[in-house]
Parts: sequence; C-alpha cells; structure tokens
Amino acid sequence: MARDEIDACVPVDIADEDIYEAMAEISGYLDITPGDFKEVYLKAYEHALRRLTRSVKVGRVMNREVVHVVESTSVLDVAKLMAEKRVSGVPILTDDGFVVGVISERDFLRSMGAGTACTFMEVVAQCLEGGGCMAAPIRAQYASDIMTSPAITVKEGTVVIEVANLLTRKCINRVPVVDANGRLTGIVSRSDIISSSPVGRW
Repeated sequence: MARDEIDACVPVDIADEDIYEAMAEISGYLDITPGDFKEVYLKAYEHALRRLTRSVKVGRVMNREVVHVVESTSVLDVAKLMAEKRVSGVPILTDDGFVVGVISERDFLRSMGAGTACTFMEVVAQCLEGGGCMAAPIRAQYASDIMTSPAITVKEGTVVIEVANLLTRKCINRVPVVDANGRLTGIVSRSDIISSSPVGRW
C-alpha cells in the first residue's frame, strides 16, 4: 500500500451529519445509530492500523543510496566522508560488496579512548583540558580497525516493526539491509521507520 493510501486511512472528526448522509447513500435499511457507526469506524481503523503496521516491509521504506566505505578506507577518509554526507554511521564492505561491519560516531569515540565521553562536545572538552588531540592515535588506522563487527543487518522482507524493536534493543540508529548473500542493498534508519508509520510515529 502506498504512503498516500495509508495517510488516507487516518480518521477525521466525523459529524453526525456526515454519518446521516453516508447512510442515506447506502441502499436498504440500516439499523444503526451515529454513535454506533462512529464506534465501529474507530475500531475498524484501529485494526487496520495494527495490520498495516505489521505488514510494511523494510524494502519499501529503506534508502537504497547508501553512504559506505570498504575495509581498507583510512579512518581519516571515513571521518571526512561522514562529515561531508552528514551521517553518523556507515556500513563497511568488502571489495565484493559484503557487509562486514559498521562504523558510527560511537566507534570513533571508543577508538579514541574517549572513556565515558559519549558526545562530540565531551571529547572537545577532554581535548582542551588535556592539551592534546585524542584522535591522533588512530590517524594511521583503517575502517577495519575501528568498525563494529559483525554488523547487525536485516533483509528487505523483514517487517518494519521488527526493525524498530531491533534498533531499540541494540541501542543503534540504523541498520544495513542485505540480500540473501549478505551484499548491501540499502539502509534503514529510525527516521525512515518513523516516516513510514501510518500516523508518523510508532
């Protein structure tokens, strides 16, 4: 079902006049009050929403244009790419296109020995206090040195609500989408999932 079709399912404030006019357009006798009609309508909507939420597949909401790097990419180039593309994480691929890991801002912080720091500004504060650059020790490293591996991945046929639960359970913001052979086909993020919801949120 297309997004505009899903949006069309969102209930509106139905007036009794609307209900009477709708009932008049139905041939035959309807033994139902406007109040009963509203209750049935809202219950039907709730069931439809639940069904749609559990039927949307990742392949329909994922982003197929994925910012990614290969294992041999230098850490400096990974950082530059993430900054340029304004992304907070990228999948790491083999030369054949298989997903072997993921690098996120958290991996950079961990590899830089940021300790308890979990935000960029905390790292800046620690650098200013210590008088040195915390990134210096990893300048000569490669993507394969700091990536989180194995990567958590999903298939295009995975139901979106399962991915939402996975992101929450693993405390991650995105997950690569792979085919049956493990090759990258897309990526799905929290924002993709939120925008795919019939009501804009889960």
